[in-house]
Amino acid sequence: MLMVIGAAVLCRRFKPDQRELSRKIVHIGTGAVLPLAWAFTIPAMVAIPFAIVVTLLTGMNHQWRLIPAVEDVDRNSYGTIAYGLAITILLLLFWPDRADAACAGVLVMALGDGCAGLVGRAVRSPRWVVLGQTKSLAGTLTMFLVSTAVLIGLSTWSESIAAFTMALAIATTATALEQISVAGVDNLSVPLVVGLLWATLLN
Repeated sequence: MLMVIGAAVLCRRFKPDQRELSRKIVHIGTGAVLPLAWAFTIPAMVAIPFAIVVTLLTGMNHQWRLIPAVEDVDRNSYGTIAYGLAITILLLLFWPDRADAACAGVLVMALGDGCAGLVGRAVRSPRWVVLGQTKSLAGTLTMFLVSTAVLIGLSTWSESIAAFTMALAIATTATALEQISVAGVDNLSVPLVVGLLWATLLN
């Protein structure tokens, strides 16, 4: 986490005009924490308190902007707090017995939504507005494709083989939820729904 935050701070320092980029570095980089914790068999008694502390620190940073690079300052969003809360809830629900479900939720949000935000801003494509939030065809398609790839890859790695149609269904649901992102609520809804669907459909 320190490396991720350090990278975001450096990005903000050398690319001050790209505020979203530093936030996405934290967003995507945080997604790697759970698979690493799974690989190193970090117990729940360590993982859950750590997630709670990070979420509380994120809330403090949102309030006082102690590390501006972590927060997006061009819109009112509680996404970073919601993201930490989602990770904490997933750990409470699934760690360590269904670590694959927790990782599914976090990785879809980290990689799918993270890449969608970057591509959506960089690539010109048709756009629309949902509850005051601008969405794009390029970003939405990126969310769907990356989420599908993440789920198929995770199912192979975890040996919980998901049918291609199952991965498509979960990715489609995640993409639909990502459309409703007012105040960063998708950072909570997407990981939780994906994790629950994964745990339910892959026994």
